[in-house]
Amino acid sequence: MSTEHLIQQLATMSTEARSPASQNLDQLSSLELVALINQADQQIAPQLTAALPSVAKAVEHIVAAFAAGGRLIYLGAGTSGRLGILDAVECPPTFSVPTSQVVGLIAGGDSAIYKAVEGAEDDPALGVADLKRINFEQKDILVGIAASGRTPYVLGALAYAKSLGATTVAVSCNADAPVLAAADIAICAEVGPEVLTGSTRMKAGTAQKMVLNMLSTAAMVRSGKVYQNLMVDLHASNQKLVARAIRIVMQATECDLATAQAALERSQMSAKLAILHLLSGQPVERCQQQLQQQHGFVSQALEALR
Repeated sequence: MSTEHLIQQLATMSTEARSPASQNLDQLSSLELVALINQADQQIAPQLTAALPSVAKAVEHIVAAFAAGGRLIYLGAGTSGRLGILDAVECPPTFSVPTSQVVGLIAGGDSAIYKAVEGAEDDPALGVADLKRINFEQKDILVGIAASGRTPYVLGALAYAKSLGATTVAVSCNADAPVLAAADIAICAEVGPEVLTGSTRMKAGTAQKMVLNMLSTAAMVRSGKVYQNLMVDLHASNQKLVARAIRIVMQATECDLATAQAALERSQMSAKLAILHLLSGQPVERCQQQLQQQHGFVSQALEALR
């Protein structure tokens, strides 16, 4: 693509427009600057409301992919790629899923997490290569993330995933973005011009993170990883998480600390299993069997045991 064509393309994007509210940004005091940024950020959540049906549709497909043994793959360049990686790496400790179940890919590879890899996002073949490298297949689901919505790396990956028959999702902050047209499910988080023109790590980045939080959290809830509003499948891998697991058992069962600790020890530090054991009064082994039969849903297992 020629520089002239790219300039013309950028001129059509709301994320690249100048905000009238920040025309004198370089003249503001520190307090005025942060107040203006905060005011702009307050617009983000309301502007996502229209996208919620598409987000929910994507969640249902992710749940189905998980049930079929598929993976959720986030893919993007720059800030978008880093946000996908951030969401992916938080899933194992929060929901005790394998690190392979939710994967984040970024243009330029792992080194691009810390330092920009120039030109990596401009090659659609690199997106295809990264999917092939992780053996992406039909039962997986791809979420392509691009604030601008025109990133060749993401477009190449979406086309390849669709060619395999996999479900594709696109998250962009521009309504007419090519990635939205290229995906099965289009999530448009259009939050408008940035306070600092073109700096899409700001409102656009926040909007994308909010969408990814919704996708992964809702999919995990719908996959039986939560009881009430408690993260009962967390992996207690450090002191803080062990303490959190104990507290979760106490909150779910209204028991004391000693009872929660003892139940967790009998349940191999599984908060989910300890909760079911205490609430049902049934042996741990029977609770484990019922959890498996109910696909991990504590409420359903508890009802069956009662």
